[in-house]
Amino acid sequence: MNDAIVEARPAARPRRASDTRVDQQPGFVLHAYPWRETSQIVEVLTRDFGRIALVARGAKRPTSQFRGLLAPFCPLALSWSGRNEIKSLVRAEWCGGLAPLRGDALLAAFYLNELLVRLVARGDPHEGLFSSYVHTLHVLAGDANEGSERQGALREFELDLLRETGYAPAFDRCSDGEPIDAQARYRIDGQHGVRRVAPGAGYDEARDELQIGGATVLALARRDFSDPRAAVEAKAVLRQLIRYHLNGKPLNTRRILQDLRQL
Repeated sequence: MNDAIVEARPAARPRRASDTRVDQQPGFVLHAYPWRETSQIVEVLTRDFGRIALVARGAKRPTSQFRGLLAPFCPLALSWSGRNEIKSLVRAEWCGGLAPLRGDALLAAFYLNELLVRLVARGDPHEGLFSSYVHTLHVLAGDANEGSERQGALREFELDLLRETGYAPAFDRCSDGEPIDAQARYRIDGQHGVRRVAPGAGYDEARDELQIGGATVLALARRDFSDPRAAVEAKAVLRQLIRYHLNGKPLNTRRILQDLRQL
């Protein structure tokens, strides 16, 4: 799939997730789990309606129209109906165009899906976040991309997710309004935002607060992770913010990756 899926089949009018019928909505499966004997509940990310839960009736039957389609990272055009929180999936069509994901890129893509399921509320539209997700999948799928480019794409997606959900602090200034000094040191957390560390203040082991350079804070504001040190520090601080808003609960995909690297 190319980025055209974001623009494909534009809606004739703005619609609400509570509308009785929605047709040909670009989307991706984030997660699916069994429901009754032959059906599935499918969590999907859609362009205009955000995260939606759909019941795919009979999806596990060999003759189902959904068989083989409701897989993660498969660009789809989805049609559903219903007014309840969980809608009924009517039709799913493959749109194509996205290269297969393999190895670390596949695990990274599952990481994106888990973040979306756990941090984005159902029925909350995020068209910008959908575009960011599509772009990140393309970067992850690109064979010629270097690891640094993939890491940069992941940092940008994490930033987009935190901003779209209202969890990102302002990185262009301190929480007290003071400008960022590239030579200073800062603490960033989900409760207090960006705070300057007083000159000479050491690491507080009891509080276990991550400190990063002012240059990294400015890099976060610019979304520029080309500097290796800024890339490392930005990854740490964004993961800290995500962990805070997950109430400290670990991500399954990160735990799986850590286990694999220990083999």
